[in-house]
Amino acid sequence: MYLGHMTRKFNLFDSITFFLSLIKEKTKVVEPLDYENVIAQRKTQIYSDPLRDLLMFPMEDISISVICRQRRTVQSTVPEDGEKRAQSLFVKECIKTYNNGPAAVSLMVFPLFQDSSSLCSQKGGVIKQGWLHKANVNSTITVTMKVFKRRYFYLTQLPDGSYILNSYKDEKNSKESKGCIYLDACIDVVQCPKMRRHAFELKMLDKYSHYLAAETEQEMEEWLITLKKIIQINTDSLVQEKKETVEISQGQNVFNNSLLRETEQLNKLSRGDGRQNLFSFDSDVQRLDFSGIEPDIKPFEEKCNKRFLVNCHDLMFNILGQVGDNAKGPPTNVEPFFINLALFDVKNNCKISADFHVDLNPPSVREMLWGPSSQPATDGTPRGSSPESFIHGIAESQLRYIKQGIFSVTNPHPEIFLVARIEKVLQGNITHCAEPYIKNSDPAKTAQKVHRTAKQVCSRLGQYRMPFAWAARPIFKDIQGSLDLDGRFSPLYKQDSNCITSSYVPLKPFEKNCQNITVEVEEFVPEMTKYCYPFTIYKNHLYVYPLQLKYDSQKTFAKARNIAVCVEFRDSDESDASALKCIYGKPAGSVFTTNAYAVVSHHNQNPEFYDEIKIELPIHLHQKHHLLFTFYHVSCEINTKGTTKKQDTVETPVGFAWVPLLKDGRIITLEQQLPVSANLPPGYLNLNDCGLRQSNVDIKWVDGAKPLLKIKSHLESTIYTQCLHAMEIQVMIQFLPVILMQLFQVLTNMTHEDDVPFNCTMVLLHIVSKCHEEGLDNYLRSFIKYSFRPEKPSAPQAQLIHETLATTMIAILKQSADFLAINKLLKYSWFFFEIIAKSMATYLLEENKIKLPRGQRFSEAYHHVLHSLLLAIIPHVTIRYAEIPEESRNVNYSLASFLKRCLTLMDRGFVFNLINDYISGFSPKDPKVLAEYKFEFLQTICNHEHYIPLNLPMAFAKPKLQRVQDSNLEYSLSDEYCKHHFLVGLLLRETSIALQDNYEIRYTAISVIKNLLIKHAFDTRYQHKVRMFLSSPLLSKRLWEAKIPALFHKSPTFVLQTRQSSTRSSVSQYNRLDQYEIRSLLMCYLYIVKMISEGETLKTLTIECSSTTEADIFHQALLEGNTATEVSLTVLDTISFFTQCFKSQLLNNDVHNPLMKKVFDIHLAFLNNGQSEVSLKHVFASLRAFISKVRNKSLCFVNKEINEKLSSVEAYDKQLRERDSKIIHLLNSDWMCNYWCQILCQRYSLRAYCPVEESTHRCTSTNTIRTKEAYRELRANGRTGNPN
Repeated sequence: MYLGHMTRKFNLFDSITFFLSLIKEKTKVVEPLDYENVIAQRKTQIYSDPLRDLLMFPMEDISISVICRQRRTVQSTVPEDGEKRAQSLFVKECIKTYNNGPAAVSLMVFPLFQDSSSLCSQKGGVIKQGWLHKANVNSTITVTMKVFKRRYFYLTQLPDGSYILNSYKDEKNSKESKGCIYLDACIDVVQCPKMRRHAFELKMLDKYSHYLAAETEQEMEEWLITLKKIIQINTDSLVQEKKETVEISQGQNVFNNSLLRETEQLNKLSRGDGRQNLFSFDSDVQRLDFSGIEPDIKPFEEKCNKRFLVNCHDLMFNILGQVGDNAKGPPTNVEPFFINLALFDVKNNCKISADFHVDLNPPSVREMLWGPSSQPATDGTPRGSSPESFIHGIAESQLRYIKQGIFSVTNPHPEIFLVARIEKVLQGNITHCAEPYIKNSDPAKTAQKVHRTAKQVCSRLGQYRMPFAWAARPIFKDIQGSLDLDGRFSPLYKQDSNCITSSYVPLKPFEKNCQNITVEVEEFVPEMTKYCYPFTIYKNHLYVYPLQLKYDSQKTFAKARNIAVCVEFRDSDESDASALKCIYGKPAGSVFTTNAYAVVSHHNQNPEFYDEIKIELPIHLHQKHHLLFTFYHVSCEINTKGTTKKQDTVETPVGFAWVPLLKDGRIITLEQQLPVSANLPPGYLNLNDCGLRQSNVDIKWVDGAKPLLKIKSHLESTIYTQCLHAMEIQVMIQFLPVILMQLFQVLTNMTHEDDVPFNCTMVLLHIVSKCHEEGLDNYLRSFIKYSFRPEKPSAPQAQLIHETLATTMIAILKQSADFLAINKLLKYSWFFFEIIAKSMATYLLEENKIKLPRGQRFSEAYHHVLHSLLLAIIPHVTIRYAEIPEESRNVNYSLASFLKRCLTLMDRGFVFNLINDYISGFSPKDPKVLAEYKFEFLQTICNHEHYIPLNLPMAFAKPKLQRVQDSNLEYSLSDEYCKHHFLVGLLLRETSIALQDNYEIRYTAISVIKNLLIKHAFDTRYQHKVRMFLSSPLLSKRLWEAKIPALFHKSPTFVLQTRQSSTRSSVSQYNRLDQYEIRSLLMCYLYIVKMISEGETLKTLTIECSSTTEADIFHQALLEGNTATEVSLTVLDTISFFTQCFKSQLLNNDVHNPLMKKVFDIHLAFLNNGQSEVSLKHVFASLRAFISKVRNKSLCFVNKEINEKLSSVEAYDKQLRERDSKIIHLLNSDWMCNYWCQILCQRYSLRAYCPVEESTHRCTSTNTIRTKEAYRELRANGRTGNPN
């Protein structure tokens, strides 16, 4: 093994040496200029530029925002003096985490590109999605909360522009839809607060309504805003359609002379009306990876599992009667009963919830336990007692008789049961107690007898309970969590108001002085990683379960049969110590008590218990905190003649047992067996430390100190852990923010110890890898954005987090013995780079370094560290890519994302050099994988939100000799250009090389260029500039210079030059491009032509003249059709401007020249191929305008071209006749009416009407009859394609 490690070490260093020598052999990338120096020198020029916002970064590009934690409770769950009482460092950090709100450092203030959901609004797709409750409404059901079902809704725009709202059972919409709502028929949306909280109504045209309800008020507002916008869009569309219908009908009756007044300017304005973004119809937009957009990261929050409410109404047995003063009221049970509800998982054989205690006894029955004097007064305060106390602002009287409990289940399935245990006051043998309820021949007489006996028992043994009966019912129908509402006891209703947590903290909203309170019953979440989540609230509960007492062989006590166990929580073992009042009481009693009793089994020396004792643990725990179990023999003898002294001997102590709460600083939650002592001497806890028999404590053990008592406990705490090993993945997830922040503090405060930062980073790497392995990396992202707060080191010379972490990453990458750690660091490098970036940003803001020049923000030593880190990563990407494909790809992307952030934070010239060094590690001869890495890296960098100013889109002074050279130099990727415009020059150079390679690499390169154009096409920051500058030639020219060169640098010429300047055969390479590549390049070309000003178009044109399923198919066809229309309009724009600028060239040789033929062929090409109605309208307008420019000189030429087109078709079919009929209908003007009428009327033997002035116009065609009826006939035949 040692030899193997040595060999790998040698190979790694060889690889690094080989890489450094290889850099010298590769093509040298042009060194970028000093960006910060250029900005400083041209400061005046930039500030005076009308487009300075395209040249400058915003002054406040990063900020810290502290977000208020969205808690469910009315007040914080942490006790008021929690931080003061906490003494443990870990507990202090936990409380600090739960008290403080999350903080996020925003590195991108401006939205770079619209996200995919925004793009869908332009091309069809999902607009909004989320959970809603939908009411199933029909003629037989009244709309109430009971008929609402929870569904996941998708609001989608269809390809035809309409909107539909689909509902599904869950987020996976692959299954069949549960319903759909077509919003075309929706006329209004209004709120319905009376029906359900956060409810709203969709009113439809047919007087039908759909009722929906959101889960929060914010979600409801978002849905209302979105739906109202859609309704407004539908309304506007309907009005516009009606308006267009009226205009069309008017136009059919009155054919005016507007066609005679057409000009190029009017045609241009007409074509500009309603234009769309060319890329809106590109199918690639739907699949586009918006890597420049930060994923939607939410703060840590409590998990909302499957929740349901249990409402206990009443409990009635078959023995009923009038009790106490209730002579006129309805009959009730004649003795008190008590209910405990809990959830049990039969499949996994475990209890999955805490007990929910319910007291449904009427006041007259409760008086049997406490007497009339102990009953609460009308105001809730016990008579004769002190003023009532409050728990978290809630009066204790409001918490005594809670009848509603909310249960939650993380993993629902049909084998989960709700079990109800019914108890009564201890009376004796269960058979004797239950017999009256089973055999009841005379109900009235039996009721009197049972009541009389129960009254005596309650007055004497009222605090002791015995098990009486139980019942169970299933909760869920299926694994999706559908509630089974057909149970035998208490139907289940969904409700969530006036609710309190399991710690009695009120939830929002909460009405004071309300009597009908609902409590959340604590769920015992399975100890599985997939169900774990980081804690966000304070909770500190311990559940204790006495299980069994084995007393059949003890000889110490003569009477020990009806055994009751009393549980106390103490903080001292002294003789005068008392129990802490921290045990949750049961209904009718105090909210917190000092002890709790388990049920009593009559005449059983080996009793088994099922009781649950819930304890509110103190914030600070020490070694003296322990549980004390006291055992009593309870006398069940009822003697009506007995004296008071006799009654005082109800209970006799028969043993004691105890267990310390902490062991090695952790709470013990395992099942334990404890010995029982006959006495309780002071200092009894010392026996656990010194051994049961080696202590000086005077102790008398029962049955020779054998383990007679079996107990277990369960911890539900967010400040203490019950795990024996702190690095268990469940503990790491639950306390993730606290653990990570502690590690980062150690990382920076212990830098004087050489091994501490390295080992600390290794622990961080272990936690990060574990989270990824369990699929919980989203918690890491939430931690970085909201919980990570870099703290200034306490040591004076200590390094900051970004400095120390970068250094330790280099140390890990350079070691050769632990390749597993290296590979993990490469694979999960995104986490460490994000931590470094946020630390850098926080440092700039908190130390006020953000106002310094970028070159002074970070030290030269830190610049050197980042450069060394880059050099340490490169060999693992360019050399080990085949050995570790996933790791190398991940670190390639992570490094690009980090450098992109660095462009916002530090010296941009330095970052350009880092990018340059990294790209230098690649070669044109690299395999396809490395070519993909390179373009993924470049694409990520170019997705920077300020990509345009990074390319310095401004004119640079040229040497005198260069200015007089061929103008083609302006369009070449010269070294000077790549130096001044670094990112775009680097990207285009790499693309030009890739276009000469195989298909996969060409595809990747073209996709990067196209995606970059698409993202900037949808960038809302530049949309208003496009509209404003198109109206001014001068400003439009500046927009071209500022925006387009930074993206493509006059891409049309670049595409041609790439073919011509290639060292390989340009023709063969061009022919190898497939349909997708040609289409993508043409889309990019047309987008550039569409966006640039006319002046730049002229300049470019001058240079060029001298040189699935059926639904998917329908959607794709619609996109292609819209794309074709937009392309047609763009081509018409370009041809129109071209004919204006080159009119003299077009008229050469009486229009018989190749240039005229090309222009006219383009117009005829529109007619030879099927076009949309919108396109044809503008084509004919453009053709009329074109012919009007060349006037009479074009008649012979046009006639010749038309005849050639017609004669080339052997069968002059119906389609061509229809086309020519459209021409004679639309191409009409005073100078050419005779000509066109003669040609086409002779072709069809038509009678045609020429819509010009009757007094001045005469048709020379013998077949022309100047009547309006004939003209209408011609139009009808032209439309139908059936000439006479």
